[in-house]
Amino acid sequence: MKSILVTGASAGIGAAVADVFLEAGWRVGLLARRADALEQVAAGRPGAVVLPCDVTDARAVDAAFDSFAGVAGRLDVLFNNAGSFGTPGLIDEVSPEDWRALVEVNLTGMFLCARAAFGRMRRQRPMGGRIINNGSVSAHAPRREAVGYTATKHAITGLTKQLSLDGRAFDIACGQIDIGNARTDLLEGIATRAAAADPGAAPPPMMEVGDVARAVLHMAGLPPEANVQFLTIMATKMPFVGRG
Repeated sequence: MKSILVTGASAGIGAAVADVFLEAGWRVGLLARRADALEQVAAGRPGAVVLPCDVTDARAVDAAFDSFAGVAGRLDVLFNNAGSFGTPGLIDEVSPEDWRALVEVNLTGMFLCARAAFGRMRRQRPMGGRIINNGSVSAHAPRREAVGYTATKHAITGLTKQLSLDGRAFDIACGQIDIGNARTDLLEGIATRAAAADPGAAPPPMMEVGDVARAVLHMAGLPPEANVQFLTIMATKMPFVGRG
């Protein structure tokens, strides 16, 4: 049975990805802070392993990865997904405390999980594995009043490239999925705030989160000699390409 550990698995994209992989017969590690929400995602399915953990806690991350490896036998794939949009606002309205908190989750948390996965993948036998980082369309084009989110997602692109380079010698592939406007609670909240600010504006185009999950399944299921380096999946009509 192939194995994947999904961070941020308690809701949204992470929960959808976990569900698709469980349906496909994978052993799935469900990692997030809220144990009760993870239990709901697991829903008694034998392939699910619940791993309550704060991704900003290095010791907790290592312990969770060790626990999953003990059950699954090895780690084939990490979907490095946990993240937060943070407090919206212009840069002078974002407090240094809010900035640091967002960097801790979106960048340091993804570093710690990639670090834990990389170390186990290069030491397990047979050696190797795959890391899929959740970037964002914001790694290419920013959303208004999202300085922390945009900056950290640009940083994830750098992390992806570095892991791709350093992983070659150990049969570790690393790719990134950049997602635009998947229908999640996070995006619904952004849309609600936008509608309050401009009641006459049209709602943003959205796609179903299951389409994202199936794209991750495709990336994860490739043979070791193939890798999707960057994949952009987005709502067809969102204003990403072109001029306004």
